[in-house]
Order: sequence, then C-alpha cells, then structure tokens
Amino acid sequence: MLDIKFIKQNKEKVEKAIFLKNIDVDINLLLKLNDERISLLTEVENIRADRNKNIDAVKGLHKDDLSKKNGLVEEGKKIKERLKELEERFRDVDKKFQELMLIVPNIPSEDTPVGKSEADNVEVKKWGEMPKFDFPLKNHIEIGENLDILDLDTGVKVSGFRGYYLKNDAVLLHFAVLWYALNKLMQKGFTPFLPPTLVNEFVLVGSGHFPFGKEEVYQIANAGKLESGEAITNPTYLVGTAEPSLLAYYSDKVLEEKNLPTKVCGISQCYRSEVGSYGKDVKGLYRIHEFMKVEQVVICKADIEESNKLLEEMRNISEEILQDLKLPYRVLSICTADMGAGKYKMYDIETWMPSRNSYGETHSDSNLTDWQTRRLNIKYLTKEGKKEYAFALNNTAIASPRILIAIMENCQQKDGSIKIPEVLRPYLGNKETIKKRQ
Repeated sequence: MLDIKFIKQNKEKVEKAIFLKNIDVDINLLLKLNDERISLLTEVENIRADRNKNIDAVKGLHKDDLSKKNGLVEEGKKIKERLKELEERFRDVDKKFQELMLIVPNIPSEDTPVGKSEADNVEVKKWGEMPKFDFPLKNHIEIGENLDILDLDTGVKVSGFRGYYLKNDAVLLHFAVLWYALNKLMQKGFTPFLPPTLVNEFVLVGSGHFPFGKEEVYQIANAGKLESGEAITNPTYLVGTAEPSLLAYYSDKVLEEKNLPTKVCGISQCYRSEVGSYGKDVKGLYRIHEFMKVEQVVICKADIEESNKLLEEMRNISEEILQDLKLPYRVLSICTADMGAGKYKMYDIETWMPSRNSYGETHSDSNLTDWQTRRLNIKYLTKEGKKEYAFALNNTAIASPRILIAIMENCQQKDGSIKIPEVLRPYLGNKETIKKRQ
C-alpha cells in the first residue's frame, strides 16, 4: 500500500507504475473518493460535536423547563438521524477507497526491466555447467518410479489432481535439503520460526496476497469451533508460503532502529491451488498443491540503498545453496509486468532441469519497500524518536520437492541411481548414492 499523500503528490509516477504493471485501478476515482471521505469525516465530526452540545444543553436545563427540553430533544433526534446518514455514507465511501488503495502498485525501481510478460525478464547471471550424459536421459518421474522413491498414481488416487507420495530415500533427501538450507540461514544470522500455516484474512491482505491471487489460496470450509461451542465465523486460509505469517508476527509493532535489520526464516508446509496453471506441468513434482519451503523475511529501516543490499544478500544465500548442491542455474531480473503489484525490485532464480531442456523457477527474491508494512502497520522508532514504516523483503531459500527435480535429473547415474550432493550426505547417513532398496 502506498501513502495517499505520496499518490497525490506523484500522480503521474503512480499512473506510470499502473500501466507498466498492467494493474486495473483508477487513480482519479481513488483521489475523488479520498476527497469525499475527508469531507464526510469533517461533517461527521461536526455533527458529533452538535450532538454533544445538544446532550449537554438538555442536561443543563431545569427539570421544570419542559418546553425547552422538548425542543432540544426533538432537535437531538434530527441530529441523530443526520449523523446516522453521514456515518453510513462515510463507511460506504471509505470501504471503496480502502479497496482501491489495496490494489495501487508499488513504484518499480529504475533498473527494473520494462516488459509486457515473462518473456521480457532479463538474464543477469549464469552459473555452472550443464551435465553431459553418455546414456539415455530420464526425467525425475522415471527416476523416482524406478527407484521406488516416488508414487504419483497413488498420490492422485488419494489426494486428487497433482497429488504425490515421496517414499524411502526421497523423503530423506527432501528433508535433507530443507535442513541444509535452514542451518545455512541460521549461520547467516537468521532467526528460525515454525510459523502458522492457518491464518486469518488480515495476514494475507497485509502481505499483498489478497486481493491479488486470492484464487490461488485455499480457504478452510470448516474453521472449527470456539471453546464455547460457537462456530468460528472469521474466514481461515492456508498459506502458500511462510512469508505472510512471518510478516504478520510483527504487525502493529514498533521496532527499534538499533535492532534492524530483523532477519527471520520460516520452514513450513505450503499450499497453492494452482488455479491459473491449467494445462501446465500436469504430471510430476514441478507444479503441485502442497510442498515445503524455507523462506526468508527481512525487515529493515526505510532506506532504499540498504534494502537493495539486503536483497542482494538474500539472493546470494540462495545462489550459495545451489552452488553447494552443484546445480547449474541462472538469475533473472523480473520485468515490470511479471513482478507483481507490491514489488519494487525482484529476481527469480531458475535451476537447470535436464528433462525440460531448460531452467525451471526455484527461487524468488523481492524488495517490497513499505508496501506491505503499511498494510500490516509495522513501524520502527528512529534514533531521532520518530516513527516510520519499515521496509520488508522476502526470498525463497529453498522449496521442495521442486528442487528434487533438479537434484534427481542432474545427478542421475547410468545405473539409474542418484548421486547425492556431497553437502547433503551427512543428513542421509553419509550415503553417496540413492539406489533402489532390495
């Protein structure tokens, strides 16, 4: 969310961002609603003052002065009716105003590529050499089924479309890569969290996943009951990443500048409906409804230079993990139309997946400046004693089982086994390869 004062003072800049990000929002209507709500609020406050004067006047009358009292009571009724009418109008206008405010996009950085689709994302770095195979290449599905570590058919039977089972050593490999990433982040100064995956609506509004992308989020039909036995009526949702929960941990809090940046990471189950991906990656582990992820969130002071340094720092951690795993990858600078409404600057990292003969997205690194913190009311107290909205950033450290595609395919051996990346071996009993269990 942008500051309405900033929007008014930088109308052309905001309209340009709306155009570049292809967001459907009318700034002229927004500003009109803002003027109207301010005017109505002033009227409401004036009428409330008149009501209070009327009440005081009635209280100050002599009990026998019935004529004046009746007149004041009648006047009070009119004031009450007028106040009710104005308050309803204000609530209606304010609701429309707030709804529009939630979809006003952040201004992209000057070095963000301008583009109309993901085709305009710009490659800024490549690392690693693609493996060469002297045997017929298998995809991760064939590898997994041959080694009895992946079962998609039963997964679909039990869970439905995009369901899957990881089995045997795939389970260990899955947790190995997650634990490896979590340990690395703790070594880098990130505080670990096991955050909630069931959240209230304000959490997803605050992170910007609502109203954008609401169709991608699962809502719980039966949210449960209170201790009294009364049904819970507030909508409850399953998160698609730990980011909203980690951010909401600091909602309505005022942090100390001396304690910034605050660096946290969360390991959690994640759920996505993948509504917008009909017909894409319909089989395998690339696009699934539930997975696990280690997510980074940083809250820092309102300083563009510092936040961009932190953006690069988080990206470097993800790159370091991929380099440790010896997986080839590339880094993309995401263009204006593909970066999302709240992003100021964004990178994706794509890891080489041999069976696709291309890279597949495995990481996303974003600087959202104060776009989320305004929505969640996350502030910090400056050294001068002033309260400012903080900046927020997030990054995927690792997500599994998607990363297992790259590990299984890049590390496949001629005999059908998988060579385990050396850094993961301590998590698998120092085994060097995954072979089919006898």
